[in-house]
Amino acid sequence: MDRESRTTGTGTGIGTGTCPGTGPGTGTAAGPPACDGTPVGEHGACLAHLTDADRAAHLASLTPGADVDHRGTPFTQELLTALLTALRDPAIRRPRIGTARFDGARFAGGADFGGACFTGDAWFSGARFAGDMSLSGAEFAADAWFQGARFAGTAGFGAAQFRGSAWFHDTRFGGDGWFGSSRFHGACWFTGARFRGRARFGAARFAGDARFNDTRFQGDAYFTVTRFSGAAGFDGTEFRGSAGFGGAQFSGQTLFHGARFAGNARFDMARFDEAPVLGPLTCADTLVLSGAVFAAPVVVEAAVTKAVCVRTRWSSTATLRLRYAVVDLTDAVLEYPLTVAAVPALFTAPEGGTVPEAELPDGDPAVRILSLTGADAAHLTLNDVDLTACRFSGTLHLDQLRLEGRCVFGRSPAGRTGILPRRWARRSTLVEEHHWRAGRESGRRPGPHGWEPPPDGTRPPEPAALAVLYRQLRKSLEDGKNEPDAADFYYGEMEMRRHDPTRAPAERRLLTTYWVLSGYGLRASRAVCWLLGAISVTVLTLMLWGIPAAGPEPGQAAGPDRESAQPAAEPAAEPAAPDGPLAERLTTERWEKSVRVAINSVVFRSAEAELTTAGVYIEMASRLTEPLLLGLAVLAVRGRVKR
Repeated sequence: MDRESRTTGTGTGIGTGTCPGTGPGTGTAAGPPACDGTPVGEHGACLAHLTDADRAAHLASLTPGADVDHRGTPFTQELLTALLTALRDPAIRRPRIGTARFDGARFAGGADFGGACFTGDAWFSGARFAGDMSLSGAEFAADAWFQGARFAGTAGFGAAQFRGSAWFHDTRFGGDGWFGSSRFHGACWFTGARFRGRARFGAARFAGDARFNDTRFQGDAYFTVTRFSGAAGFDGTEFRGSAGFGGAQFSGQTLFHGARFAGNARFDMARFDEAPVLGPLTCADTLVLSGAVFAAPVVVEAAVTKAVCVRTRWSSTATLRLRYAVVDLTDAVLEYPLTVAAVPALFTAPEGGTVPEAELPDGDPAVRILSLTGADAAHLTLNDVDLTACRFSGTLHLDQLRLEGRCVFGRSPAGRTGILPRRWARRSTLVEEHHWRAGRESGRRPGPHGWEPPPDGTRPPEPAALAVLYRQLRKSLEDGKNEPDAADFYYGEMEMRRHDPTRAPAERRLLTTYWVLSGYGLRASRAVCWLLGAISVTVLTLMLWGIPAAGPEPGQAAGPDRESAQPAAEPAAEPAAPDGPLAERLTTERWEKSVRVAINSVVFRSAEAELTTAGVYIEMASRLTEPLLLGLAVLAVRGRVKR
């Protein structure tokens, strides 16, 4: 048959003869429907409606390798067995058929073609199989045509050999479809096919292009350890159950444009040798890329609930453009730069328009990183992702991590928590600190504390390890010229050093003092409060004990003529200390003098006022502490506004 009739379907009808028998279809008021079977030879009737003698004579005339034409013929299980027995080749112990025409044939009960060898084209277009069908171990030396066929039961093609092209487009599989260990040496088309049961292609080999575009899998679909040597096309494919591609190898172009996964999409241990773009696809559950290898540059576009990339190997540059995903990059191997970016808008389909996300819940499409443990962050860039619950412990070269866009970290608890109200400084935190503080606070005081507890069975890192994490992330932000946000990680580093029991007690006391006075030079309000308190204490103590009881104004001589005054023969007497009740020393005049002394002490200037001995020491103390507190306040402000 010519190529045009093959592709257009004009050769898939009944023969030129007319069978006088009745078919299995639905009749009319005039009687049962006519049989569509192709007449056999000179008999004028199809194989099913021959007389017993004619049928026996025809079957006896068949030899292995003969062509058969039974288009539209109704087959019982016994009739099919008799036909295949007549075509059995004793040398290979299985049926050997030349060109086989079973277009539109009807198979009642089971249809067992197991092990059959088709040396010519095999046509099953539009055939109907009411029971289970088996072509397991069959060999198709030329093209095999199953387009439009209907399989009500299990369709078994396990270990079949398709040496030509295989056409299964628009085929309907009412039960399971078994293609495990089958070999497709040419191109195969499953475009528009429907699998109501399970579809098993495990260990199959596709030497040519494999097209599953617009195919629908109602049950689970398994392509485990499958090899795609040509292009693998799953554009618009719908997986209503789980889809397993574990251990599959994609050597050619890999296309999943608009593919939809209602369950898990498992590509664990798969290998992609050539996949410039994987997606855009949607997955309502988990996209598993654990152990997968991407040998060529790739862009993965996916709207998924969770993406697991544990021990995934990126052997070339890669970009993960995601929506909604919770991403696990534990022990990922990054040989080349990898970018994980959140995509705020819907993905664009290749044919235009947007990719629907009906399987995914409405809400924020933010991308959350779950773990970087064991990964090498030297080649990793994160863009607009949520790092609130990200575990950084064990990450290599964390100081070289690049953070672009708006990357959000966890926050310390807001407000006051616990039975005894306590307010935590608001800052960016790591989830590991949440885990450590949750255990610490739970052991110290009952009641809620606002810190996230660790997962069951896990032990949070110690403060010494947390200090290292904060230090490395601080350097990463500083290298990115993000000094204000880096300040929070400096605060976290100092907090962990202060709580580290392995450090010397003197160092921890010094850090505690630094924290109390100014929040490690990052809390301007705290330093200003201490400064105002120090000034107030200085003013009060000067009023009570530092300002003399009475005397000349600073810089004035005792006599009216200052220029003619002669030096005293004896040194001036020490200013008299104030006496009397303390309340009487709190006067406006003494307050004004005390304020001038205190304010000048802040900026290292002398007020040139006469002070008592106690006042001199008070001024010395204020000139040491107040400028220090002022410097800490300025440092804190500078840390928040520095570019």
